[in-house]
Amino acid sequence: MSSAAEQEAVAERRTAASAVVNGARRGTPGVPVWPGASTPLGARFRVGPDGVAGTNFALWAAGAEAVELCLFDEQGRETRARLTELTHEIWHGFVPGVMPGQRYGYRVHGRWDPWTGGRWNPAKLLLDPYARAVDGEFALPPEVYGHVRDWPEQHVADTVRDERDSAPFVPKGVVVHDDDDWADDRRPKTPWADSVIYELHVRGFTMRHPAIPEELRGTYAGLAHPAAIEHLVKLGVTAVELLPVHQFAHEDHLLRRGLKNHWGYNSVGYFAPHAAYAASGTRGQQVGEFKRMVRALHAAGIEVILDVVYNHTAEAGELGPTLSLKGIDNRGYYRLQSDARRYADYTGCGNTLHVVQPQVLRLITDSLRYWVTEMGVDGFRFDLAAALARSMHDVDMLSPFLAVIAQDPVLRRVKLIAEPWDVGSGGYQVGAFPPLWTEWNDRYRDTVRDFWRHALPDVREMGYRLSGSSDLYAWGGRRPYASVNFVTAHDGFTLRDLVSYERKHNEANGEGNRDGTNDNRAWNCGAEGESDDERVRSLRRRQLRNLLTTLLLSTGVPMLVAGDEMGRTQRGNNNAYCQDNEISWVDWGLLEDPGWKNLFDLTSRLIALRHDHPVLRRRAFFSGRPHSVDGLRDLAWFTPRGTEMTEEDWYAPAATLGMYLSGRDIPGRDERGAPITDDSFLAVLHAGDRPAPFVLPGPPWAERYELVLDTSTEDQSRPPLTSHPSAVPLTVPARSVLLLRVLT
Repeated sequence: MSSAAEQEAVAERRTAASAVVNGARRGTPGVPVWPGASTPLGARFRVGPDGVAGTNFALWAAGAEAVELCLFDEQGRETRARLTELTHEIWHGFVPGVMPGQRYGYRVHGRWDPWTGGRWNPAKLLLDPYARAVDGEFALPPEVYGHVRDWPEQHVADTVRDERDSAPFVPKGVVVHDDDDWADDRRPKTPWADSVIYELHVRGFTMRHPAIPEELRGTYAGLAHPAAIEHLVKLGVTAVELLPVHQFAHEDHLLRRGLKNHWGYNSVGYFAPHAAYAASGTRGQQVGEFKRMVRALHAAGIEVILDVVYNHTAEAGELGPTLSLKGIDNRGYYRLQSDARRYADYTGCGNTLHVVQPQVLRLITDSLRYWVTEMGVDGFRFDLAAALARSMHDVDMLSPFLAVIAQDPVLRRVKLIAEPWDVGSGGYQVGAFPPLWTEWNDRYRDTVRDFWRHALPDVREMGYRLSGSSDLYAWGGRRPYASVNFVTAHDGFTLRDLVSYERKHNEANGEGNRDGTNDNRAWNCGAEGESDDERVRSLRRRQLRNLLTTLLLSTGVPMLVAGDEMGRTQRGNNNAYCQDNEISWVDWGLLEDPGWKNLFDLTSRLIALRHDHPVLRRRAFFSGRPHSVDGLRDLAWFTPRGTEMTEEDWYAPAATLGMYLSGRDIPGRDERGAPITDDSFLAVLHAGDRPAPFVLPGPPWAERYELVLDTSTEDQSRPPLTSHPSAVPLTVPARSVLLLRVLT
């Protein structure tokens, strides 16, 4: 059926289905609205004309015919006031007497014409995209959909406008007073090369911590509690990367199954801290609580990085709810297909923000600057960042988004991490982002997993990943810290599950175990799932030590996932996005088990070793060339025979690799201009299932070696510190890493 025919066919149905728009008061005379200002966008409490306190409201809605500001009292009664001023497509007005804590929303009038992308529906209360706090939960009854969700002919349901009032079923924005200048805050400003990132979920990290008061668990205040911060300090990480804390909504398909979106990759408010993570209240108190959390982490020397989702919103596609942008200006905010009823979807979530549009770009950059300047955060990890880098269709590293970030005086100074892919054509962009950016390096993840399950055809790829991935990042002035190295992330198996399961076990998600990746690159050490066999359990703990040691000895920026340092399990669930329960929450009781406490101690020791030795956190790529008269190179690779690797060795199957890191000629200088020197180390990685001899390289590389770490031993509290002569074989235990310090 053609678009014209569809319009004609549903016209009668729409008339029949239409209810009378809710009889709330329009343009109530008792609500004075002064002209106000078109900037800044959002609701800003201030002193207006004649010293009268009130709030200025400003909303960009380019194609709208009218905008109503809706104010709600304590009983939920609504009062509407028209914003009559229009400046550069921004509707605005100053309302005297509106104080912080006031709840509000918008109703936007315009033409209902889904065939051209117009989806205005004043029956739907809309959240201000610039709201700095949100009060109330998102439920998804039929009333919150702009179209008749249950229309019998689903292929045209999105064209039939629903006239029922959504206000009783959606949360409201809250006017917030910003009076914090951060004068007493001291940002850690940790250099990229010195960073160790710890990915955590505000709720999941704190829900089961016995030393955090019960009323603070799962909240920003819980993460700010001394007991939570003590763990981070003991571990030695320099930054926490928080899973999404922007206000988000739960998907309808999850709510129908009695589940919720735990991870939060379903944003609906880019300025508001997610209200459900606040212990102090949701009428603006969440803003202050978040700021206090940031201050507490900064005081401990820990930076705060936010995982942000600007690629799509919770409004999904044409059959999704109308919560904010869709009802304000659907054509202006979202990428639409040539059939404007449909959404371009490069995210797998139903829609994609149209970042090429100036107003969308402004929304994102205003949000980013707000979180830096007013909320105190130190950087961002961008979910599906390739979607933000698309111009009209293709990923473009000269796109408006990347260009704006590169010249912004605030944003170009903070940490920027790209998840360098999306689900669209040409979306995989690992190694392609410009020099300001670091990237999640999934090739590091896959290679390290494959090496330790002995699945690599040769060791070429492993050599690149251990030494900073110069094949991906040695261009355009990029440095080794452009690579964020990780073995696990929130998405996928935990580290313990990686050595305990080969198949996903996502039955609890209610999707027939169809969700989540099948490409886990995991090895269960001989038994699927938890095992009572002590040989299996011992081997798994050894593999965990190998994986963590490899990660923290590699050049680049290491990222750990909360709980991996003490053996957290998700029972084989590799897609726990909807598990807001003990599957996802960190089990702090693990630290009472000596075996898992040993793993924590090893992780802490490795991070301290990394902190103490600049050769492990280089700011420039290895050259592989001699830097001194004795012919030593800054990086050398050795075979088990004690000889330097040849081209033939790189292409041959191998289970053992020796990596020599010279601390004699580290590029760069310290803060006082002095050369940087350090110890030299030899790391021997052996993935074979039997012990193997390894001849320690002799002069000029070393006279003797001191063994400082051996992952084959359970108790890592006492370093071996045994001395070994060079040019003679050393027996490397099966599946282990040995780290040896060079002695001259």
